Amino acid sequence: MPQPIRIGIIGCGVIAPTHIESFQKIPGVEVVWACDLKRDRAEKIAQRYNIPRTTTDVQQVLADPEVDAVSICTDHASHSAIAVAAVAAGKHILCEKCLTANGPQLDAMLSAHAARPDLKFAGVFQHRFDAINRRVRQIVQEGRLGQVLTASAKLRCHRPDSYYADDWHGTWDREGGSVLINQAIHFVDQVQWIMGGVESIAAMYANLAHPGHMETEDTLTATLRFRNGALGTLDLTNGSHLNWDFGVTFYGSAGTLELRNDKLQRVECKDPGRAAELRQYIEAVEFDAGVDGAAEHYGKGHAAQIQDFVAAIRDNRAPYCTVQQAAETAQLVFAAYESARARKWVDLPAAVVSV
Repeated sequence: MPQPIRIGIIGCGVIAPTHIESFQKIPGVEVVWACDLKRDRAEKIAQRYNIPRTTTDVQQVLADPEVDAVSICTDHASHSAIAVAAVAAGKHILCEKCLTANGPQLDAMLSAHAARPDLKFAGVFQHRFDAINRRVRQIVQEGRLGQVLTASAKLRCHRPDSYYADDWHGTWDREGGSVLINQAIHFVDQVQWIMGGVESIAAMYANLAHPGHMETEDTLTATLRFRNGALGTLDLTNGSHLNWDFGVTFYGSAGTLELRNDKLQRVECKDPGRAAELRQYIEAVEFDAGVDGAAEHYGKGHAAQIQDFVAAIRDNRAPYCTVQQAAETAQLVFAAYESARARKWVDLPAAVVSV
């Protein structure tokens, strides 16, 4: 049996059960703390999952010498301070999206980790662990669609006005935005990761469906220039009548590939034989079972990402999606908001090489 790894869960809201169940599926991993500012919420989830200790004070978790790692599942704006404190306490970190609510918070997080690179720090982008997305990325990166000319990500979902009745959703200071930074960020990450990164962005946003209920955007469109020279678009809203409809599309000089709702929607090539080959390769993928606590739109990748995070600790290697790689998508989000406010193109920082 490998050395036990003990986890503290920081934040016991809607995503916490997915993390807890994923950790508890791994032999030799124990979730030993449930921490939330609302004590009743921490106690409720601790009872549900047999977690021995609860607290409202994150410092109590970080001061526990038995805790090896923390999973940060709080609001966006609190991620940075918790992560900085966790690094100072010598804990490995798994942090939910979006890494932070703004650029200065992200810089503080990355600077803290740069001082302790021995600690494993992963950012949650679970769709990178879906086998179908890895196969599509391989197809694009290997040039099997020819030169990719354009790539796009779309999301149509619905968030009622009541979703913004708490103290952080729909606020610039705590959520950092709305549809882009929250509901759509996984698909933005998906398209930029598959394409190899974004060089620059021009964006516009509006609050069309939730006036008077939030201060951030519920609709955003953007034009992208990818690092490989291709152009792209984002087309996102959470004011739709559709509950959850998303997709990414890649148009190349030799072929076209479209995923919709995590399924292959379309593959066409100049060479019909290549199209058949690509279709067979993609459709042969086996889907992970996921976890019971995950909402359907989370996909199935959390369990795989958390398995990788634990393996990175045990094997003393980098996680598959490092905090630096996850930061590229956060920087893209912040650049989109900056572009919309300034009405100009915004360049992205130099890329981190992703695996």
